[in-house]
Amino acid sequence: MDHPRPCGCKGRRTCLICEKDFNLERHQSSGLLESGKVYSFCPHCNKIYTGWNTDDVISEHSHNHGGQVGEDYPGVYIDLNFLSEQEERKLMQGIDEMKWDISQSGRRKQNFGPKTNFKKTKIRVGDFGGFPKFSEFVQDKFKQVPLMEGFQTIEQCSLEYTPERGASIDPHIDDCWVWGERIVTVNLLSDSVLTMSKYQCDDGKKRYNLDFVDKYRDKLIMNLPEEPTMDKFDDRIVRIPMPRRSLLIIYGSPRYQWEHSVLREDITERRVCLAYREFTPLYLKDGSDYEKGEEILRLAQRFWNHIEIPT
Repeated sequence: MDHPRPCGCKGRRTCLICEKDFNLERHQSSGLLESGKVYSFCPHCNKIYTGWNTDDVISEHSHNHGGQVGEDYPGVYIDLNFLSEQEERKLMQGIDEMKWDISQSGRRKQNFGPKTNFKKTKIRVGDFGGFPKFSEFVQDKFKQVPLMEGFQTIEQCSLEYTPERGASIDPHIDDCWVWGERIVTVNLLSDSVLTMSKYQCDDGKKRYNLDFVDKYRDKLIMNLPEEPTMDKFDDRIVRIPMPRRSLLIIYGSPRYQWEHSVLREDITERRVCLAYREFTPLYLKDGSDYEKGEEILRLAQRFWNHIEIPT
């Protein structure tokens, strides 16, 4: 089962389709759901409170969270009203007029960005030529968000999750060699949750090209806590709400010291998100690999009419 199955899954990753067709057992992230220390992030006060259901934690904000004293969880920004209903409809019309590709764990995707090889740390333009015109206004709206100052989109990916396919995404950290600090998600069609679990490097080998962070650590928006101060989070998970039409940005510690996932149980209706990525400082002006990223940055200024592009 190491080769891609017709549904798009391979290896240990599964969806409801291949679990049924191939009689596969669903892989569960070890200990994630069994953890007794679960917290949810409140986007109104930017603190975490005990509780699994993010809706309950948000609704309790007006009641002072039942007297709970919230804990700081820096590195999360949520704009609950980033898009209007009309803007959401415009985006979804354009997205659904374009071809979807199958992906792993029950997802479908539309990817606009350069070709990357994370194992060999190599990047090339490939067939990247910019982004669909109907989505340009989203990047324009980023300019109104102070935290997005200087953000240059070089990848935009549409991801579709549906309960019929049992869609999810396993705990992971986005690659740190090429993708920059700000991990940006625009949420469409339904509410969902990003589930965070502290990254454990048990075998001594850093995954996700995390060793590259040391090359640009002095350029991060937020200083990363020293590892000993993170010990208290070893057996915790943090649930971050992703309401419909909201903007979510994770950076700093949640970006580099926590794995994030979307659980199958949190997909109750069709959900589409737009994921945006920027370069690490290595590929920006004055960076050691700027020449390799210069053409990609130039092409990322283009927006084309998707109706005129053959599918």
